[in-house]
Amino acid sequence: MSQTTYTNKISHFFALLKQSLKGGEYDYTQGSIRSAIILLAIPMILELSLESVFAVVDIFFVSKLGSNATQTVGLTESVITIVYSLAIGLSTAATAMVARRVGEKDPAAASHAGMQALIMSLIATVFISAAGLIFAPDILRLMGATPEVVKDGTVFTRIMLGGSVVIILLFLINGIFRGAGNAAMAMRSLWIASIINIILCPVLINGYGPFPELGLKGAAIATVIGRGTGVLYQCYHLFWSKKNTISFSKEHFIIDFPLMRSLIKIAWPATFQFIIASGSWIVLSQLVAVTGGTHASAGYQIAIRNLVFFILPAWGLSNAAATLVGQNLGAKQPDRAEKSVLLATKYNAIFMSAVMLTFIFFAKPIVGIFTSEPEDLRFGAQSLQIIGAGFIFYGIGMVMIQSLNGAGDTKTPTRINLFCFWLLQIPLAYLLVKVFHMGVVGAFIAIPVAETVLAITAWYYFKKGKWKEVKV
Repeated sequence: MSQTTYTNKISHFFALLKQSLKGGEYDYTQGSIRSAIILLAIPMILELSLESVFAVVDIFFVSKLGSNATQTVGLTESVITIVYSLAIGLSTAATAMVARRVGEKDPAAASHAGMQALIMSLIATVFISAAGLIFAPDILRLMGATPEVVKDGTVFTRIMLGGSVVIILLFLINGIFRGAGNAAMAMRSLWIASIINIILCPVLINGYGPFPELGLKGAAIATVIGRGTGVLYQCYHLFWSKKNTISFSKEHFIIDFPLMRSLIKIAWPATFQFIIASGSWIVLSQLVAVTGGTHASAGYQIAIRNLVFFILPAWGLSNAAATLVGQNLGAKQPDRAEKSVLLATKYNAIFMSAVMLTFIFFAKPIVGIFTSEPEDLRFGAQSLQIIGAGFIFYGIGMVMIQSLNGAGDTKTPTRINLFCFWLLQIPLAYLLVKVFHMGVVGAFIAIPVAETVLAITAWYYFKKGKWKEVKV
């Protein structure tokens, strides 16, 4: 490669980088696929990178309050993954339908689909928030928390679950923006949410100036305020900005039951799909807590936060693939959709391979940032190494699953998740822990095994190509 060619490629990349951060809605059904992936993926990766910082910041400051506080946050977050599952399910349906309509060059239909998804989400959050407020202590007990952890952590759990509405809206509205191709808007909303949380978290936990010292309660309040601010930013641009493809009018607020049924048809398998995955994580968290005690649970939760820190950016690439699949199928270009997915898979595999090596060789220093407790550190480093060993397969599986979802084929990933997590991962974990007496190490090993099988299975179904024929 000549020096001039190399320089031109570098200049082109930085031009795309600037364009992706600037934002706007682009036609991803023509032109360079590599450029389309960069324009979509960079803001999505940055968006979810800061969301992962959000999680790590929480555990960093909370871990200073002791093992009980760390366990409370970890167990609560395990339960909140159910809320994330509903949010991601609704978001998946909104992204698939909005992207398909945008690809068909029908912005009015895209806007109508977005509003119907919003109405559905608001109805769902009423029941979830009420359940969290009422049953917070029972949820912690069910997760295997000690009486002391239940006593200290109930307020945290109650605030976090009671604020479920901001989680669901944050994910859903970003799904609408992504479907329209405006990944930068989704990025900015999560950046605002994360930055406010990063500022408020230490202030409200430790007390500063006029703010009282609230401890664990302060971490929950900071998180809800941060996410709530992100939602307000989203709503401003969604309802009042005139620059977006998505633009609501009066008729879009009228409940459209046939369209809602279509959204539910996509959303319920996607929601169940993530409930299956998150349910498996909850079972493993409970198994680790009961088998290894507070120190094993605390170390495991620290490791999980670090794993999430690197999984979320890879999820950004997967979301980019989903948008490209939806828009290109809408434009009747299935071959371009497939090429987009394969290129995104290549990029994700390279990134996750580097992360995998980092976790294998530097697990102890990484976990050591968050705790100096010897037992927490030992369990955390051990779980990070074992679970991180399968990261390359996580990356491949994520792109495959999200691409099927982006096509509107949410049932196939649901079946794959059901088999890999509930019929493989959970039984294997119990077998290794209880029958082979491997302790918490058995639970750790079950995770990369299941994720590897998931990646291979999802790849098989993607290559079969039936997703190209799905009608949305």
